[in-house]
Amino acid sequence: MVNQINVGGVPIDIIFKDIKNLHLSVHPPTGRVRIAAPSRTKLETIRVYAITKINWIKKHQQKLQEQERESPYEYVDRESHYVWGRRYLLKVNESNQLSSVKVQHKQLVLTIRPKNNVQKMDSVLSTWYREEVKALASSLIAKWEPIMGVTVGELRIRKMKTKWGSCKPQKKSILLNSDLGKKPRACLEYIVVHEMAHLLEPTHNTHFFALMDKFMPQWKYYKDQLNKLPVRHEEWKY
Repeated sequence: MVNQINVGGVPIDIIFKDIKNLHLSVHPPTGRVRIAAPSRTKLETIRVYAITKINWIKKHQQKLQEQERESPYEYVDRESHYVWGRRYLLKVNESNQLSSVKVQHKQLVLTIRPKNNVQKMDSVLSTWYREEVKALASSLIAKWEPIMGVTVGELRIRKMKTKWGSCKPQKKSILLNSDLGKKPRACLEYIVVHEMAHLLEPTHNTHFFALMDKFMPQWKYYKDQLNKLPVRHEEWKY
C-alpha cells in the first residue's frame, strides 16, 4: 500500500518495506518523490525527515526538468541516432532482403522491406540494440565475476521505461535496459557492476556504496555522465 504526504507543496509517496533505514529518491522524468521506510515507522517521523530534505528534493526536481530529451524518432534518412555514445545518421535502405542494422562509417544503415511502417522499423532497431547490449554485457559480466566473487545466473535485456537495470539476488538474475546501447560503453559497465554489486548487497545502503567504491572508484563519474545524456521522454535516471 502506498501512502502520500505533502511537504512544502511537494507530494511524496511513502512505501513501507522490510528495511532498516529511510531511503529517499527522486524519479525522472517528472521528479516524482518516493520515500521507502521501515515497516513500523510513523508518518510524522517520515514527514520530519522529508522537511529536512526538501531543498535537496526541489534541487533535483529542477535538474530533471532541465534535462535534454530526445525527439520521437521518425526513421527517415539523416535522422540522428546514437550507438555507444556516438552520433550516427540513419540511412534507410529499402530492400527485399532480411531486415538488418549495420554501422558503416558515420551511418547507421537500416535495411527494411519496402512499405514497412515506423513501428516495424522501431522493432528492428530495438532488436538490434538488445543484441548489442547483450553481447557486450555478457563479456563485462565474465570480466567482473572473478573480480567481485559473484556469479550471474541469468542475463536479460529489454527496453524499460523506468530504470537502467535491475537485479533479483535470490535468482542471481540481472535485467538491463536495451537503450544502454545508445550510451557510452563505460556507462553500461557501470550499470553492470551496480547490478552485480546487488548480488552481494540487495539494498542501497552504506555497505552497497562501499562495494561500489571498492570495485569501481569512478562510478559516480559514470553515473553523472549517464544521467546528463539526452533521454527518451519516458526514461528515468538511475
